[in-house]
Amino acid sequence: MAEETGGTPVPLTPAEVFDEEFDKRRLAREKRDERKVWYFLAYFLFGIHLVAFVMIYAVRHGK
Repeated sequence: MAEETGGTPVPLTPAEVFDEEFDKRRLAREKRDERKVWYFLAYFLFGIHLVAFVMIYAVRHGK
């Protein structure tokens, strides 16, 4: 597995593969990325509902 820096994959040395600090950083990055996905999903669903309510309002009040 390679850690990406600036879009360029950097190969890991054998010492880094079993490095506890590297594992902690990877888990922290994974947790942060997962949180970003949940935020994106929440904003997306909120936007979909907002658009739906505006469309329902437009259909009911249009002549």
